[in-house]
Amino acid sequence: MNDSNKGENNYGKESGNQLGRRTKVVFGFVGDTKTTLRALLPKLDDGKDDAHLKTLLEQYQKARKGLDQLATGKPGAKHIHPQYVARVLDELSAEDAIFTCDVGTPTIWAARYLTMNGKRRLLGSFIHGSMASVLPQAIGAQASHPGRQVVSLSGDGGLAMLMGDLLSLRQLQSPVKVIVFKNNALAFVELEMKAAGIPEFATDLHNPDFAKMAEAAGLLGLTAKTPDQVRPIITQALKHDGPALVEVLVHRQELMMPPTISLDQVTGFSLFMLKALLSGLGDEIIDLAKINLFR
Repeated sequence: MNDSNKGENNYGKESGNQLGRRTKVVFGFVGDTKTTLRALLPKLDDGKDDAHLKTLLEQYQKARKGLDQLATGKPGAKHIHPQYVARVLDELSAEDAIFTCDVGTPTIWAARYLTMNGKRRLLGSFIHGSMASVLPQAIGAQASHPGRQVVSLSGDGGLAMLMGDLLSLRQLQSPVKVIVFKNNALAFVELEMKAAGIPEFATDLHNPDFAKMAEAAGLLGLTAKTPDQVRPIITQALKHDGPALVEVLVHRQELMMPPTISLDQVTGFSLFMLKALLSGLGDEIIDLAKINLFR
């Protein structure tokens, strides 16, 4: 912000390069908190104009409506949408629950569907993106808050990386509840590849039966295969007096749409579909459309 801080803020140029990377920035500032606030405070008005707040609230309500429409679980349906799992978990969990979420798709579902009310807490590796950190975080949260409900939203890839921590839950008798989004793929990596115009490669996961693995470790192991099983099984797990794991078979082709879509992403996704068709993967394109368009 000023020349006197050049020596102290050598990070400035480097961190400034990241402004606007994820979302549109109207005014970008790089500087320490004290200096930035001193520069900005004189420019503030009396703060009585709520037009900006109203605009954002309207945008949120519109976005919330769209997200909730995706979180459906129709009786008799074959496929489980992960959004529905997160929404049901939000409804059933304690008012002061502590959630941990794995990197990738569980982070998206947690951010979009878990209601933070001032009492709940959400932990995750949101800066470093460390895969498989979610269960160790849950164990630590339960140890430091033994009277609180702790729920882990795990990806199947992340859980498999440190599956030995299921033994830690048993050893500690830590009543953590583990919700596993099982789609047999590194789904977020696949989405990034699609957006870049690349057919997925080396993202398949040949998973075990996680519920049986949990049972072998001495936990309660449950599996939800259809939407109508999601609510009763999660309810059973949350009420269980001890560690429990719920394996939910969610669909691999579920798309995670960003708030805004860039031209590069549209171009990349179109290129992916063309390459998939030319490679004889037309069935995948049809499957993708069925899951995301015909809900």
